[in-house]
Parts: sequence; structure tokens; C-alpha cells
Amino acid sequence: MTGGAGFIGCALSSSLAERFDQVVAIDNLHPQVHSDRSRPEGLDPRVELVVGDVTEAADWDDLLDRFVPDVIVHLAAETGTAQSLSEASRHGLVNVVGTTRMLDALARRGIRPRSIVLTSSRAVYGEGAWRDSVTGEVTFPGQRSSEMLTAHQWVFPGLEPLPHRSHDVRAMPSSVYGSTKLCQENLVSAWCRSMGVAAVLFRLQNVYGPGQSLTNPYTGIVPLFARTAKAGQSIPVYEDGEIVRDFVYIDDVARAIVAGTDLVTTTTDPIDIGSGQGTTIMELATVVAKRYGAPAPHVTGQFREGDVRSGVADIEAAKAVLAWRPAVPVERGIGRLCDWIDGSEQH
Repeated sequence: MTGGAGFIGCALSSSLAERFDQVVAIDNLHPQVHSDRSRPEGLDPRVELVVGDVTEAADWDDLLDRFVPDVIVHLAAETGTAQSLSEASRHGLVNVVGTTRMLDALARRGIRPRSIVLTSSRAVYGEGAWRDSVTGEVTFPGQRSSEMLTAHQWVFPGLEPLPHRSHDVRAMPSSVYGSTKLCQENLVSAWCRSMGVAAVLFRLQNVYGPGQSLTNPYTGIVPLFARTAKAGQSIPVYEDGEIVRDFVYIDDVARAIVAGTDLVTTTTDPIDIGSGQGTTIMELATVVAKRYGAPAPHVTGQFREGDVRSGVADIEAAKAVLAWRPAVPVERGIGRLCDWIDGSEQH
């Protein structure tokens, strides 16, 4: 597992340790995610942690001198839509060059894993497909401009957003982060086709749950909302509160990825992983506020450049290919996350 000491890697670690004879995680323990740069408690003790950087060829050479992987789960990535606008080089280095370093290192040694499982992102879609509310025609309106957002024009007039489905919704990233994730997909797919390796690509929606970083300001809206509500303050909500996201619980995501390690042929299209249900940010904020008895959330009219209006997965392909379906609804999952946040902050 690259980036194997992160949120998703830790959630996967026990299941992978049960399934494989040996599991190795490589991770640079970046302080934005790992504040004390120590092995996370959530990483199964059966997993060997190698501290290394996926962007360094020497670290790959050292790793592959010691281990020959049967399956690679490629999780390592810089995340964050807003952060990627001001740190584009960092995102390009880790997400793009880090992936090519991995592929080059495998090629140098003639290593052909059975499969490479890549976790990509819903960010590759950008605004995705929208449908004309009168004619029913499907269109791809592209990125909301700065002028639109400044004028508080949050949606494309006369259009309604459609769920993300990789088979027929074209990728049009509206952020540097999304662009680098799409590049990862293309790199892994092209290399695997040439080398006879199965490529299994996942496009994840908004993953949340116990174990996510409480210190990284660029991931995890629920911890931010929880801190505000626990302080007795009203949660600020961007745009008009009607931004839609598909929040999918970490355990459900882990089950999908583990199922992906069993696939031995390339998936024709990336597999969309989400709850399949849209939740507005106002609905999410209201759930968190009620839990802590905080004042009702309030709309600020603020916005983030590069943000998309709506992101919801069509999960029919995941059900068919993986025999998988999500098990934890949003309200229950938010309760579990808040319980974990409360316990973490007491220690």
C-alpha cells in the first residue's frame, strides 16, 4: 500500500492482513496528516511500515529490493481542492511524478504485479453532466467561473446535475487536484495495459469516518463542523447551503477496495464508490449542530474557487462488479464519527 499509513490505508490494513501473507505500507508520514510523525495506532500491527517517499526513486529501489508485490494498492496522494490551487507543484509531484516513479521502479526490475488498485476521486468529473429541465438534453457545462461565483450564481440556469457514472459522464476536472487524479488514472491504465497487469480504478466520493485526520485543514468537513458546534457556535455554510455531496463511510470504502484486490482483469471503466445518495452541506451541518445542541447553521454566501456544485455517485457498476453495496447511512456514520472525535479530544 502506498500512502498506507493514511486514513484509508489504516482502515484497509486488517482486512488485507487477513487476506495476504504479507502486507507492506510505504508512507512518508507527512506532518499535515501525521502531526507527530509516528506509526498510527489504526495501522494493523501485522503490516510492515516502511517510511519512504513515493516521489524518490531511491526509496522505491530500496523497497523493491526487499519486497516483490503481488498486488499494489496505490493510495499515496496529495488531496484538497483549495490547496491544490496554491500548491499545484506539490500535487503534481506527489500524484503524478510519484506514480511514474512507482511504474519506473517496477519496470527496472521487471516486476509485474497481478494488479494495481488505484484510488482516484470524484474530483475528476468537475461539474460532470447536467440535464436540461425542459428538453431533457444532457450537457456538460464545464467549470463554474469566478464571475459566476462572485455574482452568487451557484447553478447553471435551467439545468439539473446528474449522478457521476464513469461509463458515460466525461471527466472534466475543475481543480488542479482533480486534474492530477485523472492523470494518475491514465498513467496506471496505460502502463498496465502495456505490461499485462490488471488495472482496477476507483473514483471515490467524500470518504469520512473514524480515523480521519483531525489536524489536516484540507480534508474532512465533519471534524471542522464538530469543533464549531462543540464550541457553541453556529456552523458557517458556503454558497446557499445547497452544495450536494455523497458522503460514504470509511468501512464501506474499505470493503470495496478489498474486493477490488480480488479482480484479476482490468476494469473497463473506473468504478464509482459512494453512498449513492446526495446530502446538502446544510443538511450535514444541521445533523452535527443538533448533536451538540449548537445554534442552527447559517449561510455565508462564501465560496471556494474550483469547487463543484454537486457530486453524487451512481453505484450500480460497483454493485455488479464487486458484489458490494454501502451499509452505513450518513446520519449513523456521522454519529460514529462524532463519537470518535469526542473520544479523541478527551485524550
